[in-house]
Amino acid sequence: MRRILFPLIFGLAGLGVLVSLGVWQMQRLAWKNDILAEIETRIAADPVNLPAAMSKENDKYLPVTLTGEMEPGEIHVLVSVKQVGAGYRIIQSFSADNRTILVDRGFVPTSAKQAERLTGPMEITGNLHWPDEIDSYTPEPDIDENIWFARDVPNLAAALGTEPVLLIARSQTDPGVTPLPVDTAGIPNDHLQYAITWFGLALVWAAMTGYFLWRNRTPAKSEEQ
Repeated sequence: MRRILFPLIFGLAGLGVLVSLGVWQMQRLAWKNDILAEIETRIAADPVNLPAAMSKENDKYLPVTLTGEMEPGEIHVLVSVKQVGAGYRIIQSFSADNRTILVDRGFVPTSAKQAERLTGPMEITGNLHWPDEIDSYTPEPDIDENIWFARDVPNLAAALGTEPVLLIARSQTDPGVTPLPVDTAGIPNDHLQYAITWFGLALVWAAMTGYFLWRNRTPAKSEEQ
């Protein structure tokens, strides 16, 4: 009995840890799904007027409708769209109600980088957003070629002379620009994969523990015979 007691305790302890990690990831999955559902509900809500004061904490994903004027001059943010390829997000300034904010009009292919686009009076519906796209690997923008590599809202606002507020259009603002509206597809939710991994490791651990215990009992049986 002493031959297998320590391996048994060790095996059960390891199994308990792996199973508890899998259960924890399932709890995290439920929590994340609730958050994503809340975000999707907020994104799809009826649009409102632009708030007088805005913040990332209170107004992220807020649906807004603006009537005003699209200003000339644009910034191109390099992106890649599935099944389409490389292109640019078109960022411009938009003036409404004596305020000027940034608008992400959507996507154009690289061949349409220099195409003329509609400006002037228009109505736009979209969602306020403060994308988190900057890290230590993000290159500095190529100002001469007008190529940016992330939607860095404060720097975009400084470049175009607007408030540091970005509206992601979900309505069409130009026939040649495809809107890329806000959604939850880019929000990581890998908890199910993590849970499967932990439960899979628990299964392997249990099998290896059982095999080790069986191997340890075999000599003892032989000696008794």
